[in-house]
Amino acid sequence: MSPQFWPLYGLRIMTPHLELRVPHGDVLDELAAVAAAGVHDEASMPFSVPWTEGSPEARGLATFQHVLGTVAGWSPKAWTLSLAVRHEGRTVGRQDLATTDFAVTREGETGSWLGREHQGAGIGTEMRAAVLHLAFDGLGARYVTSAAMTDNPASLRVSQKLGYQEDGLTVISVQGRARTLRRLRLSRGDWETHRTVPVETTGLAPCRELFGI
Repeated sequence: MSPQFWPLYGLRIMTPHLELRVPHGDVLDELAAVAAAGVHDEASMPFSVPWTEGSPEARGLATFQHVLGTVAGWSPKAWTLSLAVRHEGRTVGRQDLATTDFAVTREGETGSWLGREHQGAGIGTEMRAAVLHLAFDGLGARYVTSAAMTDNPASLRVSQKLGYQEDGLTVISVQGRARTLRRLRLSRGDWETHRTVPVETTGLAPCRELFGI
């Protein structure tokens, strides 16, 4: 698909092992299929919005609609950049960066998931490092936040490796149960201290106005 009218389709973030891009066409189909195949143990729910409950078809559809919705609902004042993560020519997961009034706050929030067969190989850390490079180096962020359930040690370890600091707890309702989220915050200084993954970004210049900067 041409980036003529939606320059974000031309944005690429690359690390030694990964490429992140806004999905469309076959890549969007692949992303939905990864979600349909499962991204966590069905006995648990690691997300604050339980989009992964239900059948494989429902999970795939939810992913497909979510990504299209981020494009349709985009504005420079409030946006969610939803990126497909590609590894060795395969789509393996999704990495998001979302914010409101970024031009004022210079703060964004990350969220992500990986297909189960791709977990535990360091991809989660590398894809988060990629989007943090975009946020701090490309967009001029001052802070990036994240959150994970207190019983989700894998996600918390990724944040700790990348330099996030504790930012308190939040209790939310998920599927009718009280769950505790651990909030995390990463400053520009801590990002610079902990960055170890080389990242290259291309196609950002035509997108800057869309990001509100």
